[in-house]
Amino acid sequence: MTHPTGYSRLQIWLHWLIAILIAATWFTHEDMGRALRTRLDAGATGIEGNTLHVWLGGAAFALVAIRIVVRLVQGAPAAVPGANPLLDQAALWGHRLLYLLMIAAPALGAVAWYGGLKSAGEIHEIAANALVIVALGHAGVAIWHHAVLKDGVLTRMIRPRH
Repeated sequence: MTHPTGYSRLQIWLHWLIAILIAATWFTHEDMGRALRTRLDAGATGIEGNTLHVWLGGAAFALVAIRIVVRLVQGAPAAVPGANPLLDQAALWGHRLLYLLMIAAPALGAVAWYGGLKSAGEIHEIAANALVIVALGHAGVAIWHHAVLKDGVLTRMIRPRH
């Protein structure tokens, strides 16, 4: 995989749009357990009765899939030159965990909602909460890079490469 000097405009837009969708999805999760039980009792399986939470989660999932393809095609910047190898490994595994949760949380939600598996909904809730916690940690580390280390890591996700 190539290592460009920064992220493309498309990668930056996808990053921030997905972050907004994940936050919006998390904030609209209230009463989804009751909505799922009502849906299961009614025997519904299609898109009828979809809630804002379901639409937002589906949009986030679709954009994450696009983001993965774009990343495979365009690559991602290499680690910051001279960075601590331990921090590089933490960043690598932190990003892997973020991607795993960005795929697993909506996939489990879809299995619960469209497949009628209540247990998948319970696991979805755990995965979604883990995603929000890891994403907040990711944001905190990015701010730490910007404010304390002043190494330009956050800037790569704000200004597109040329």
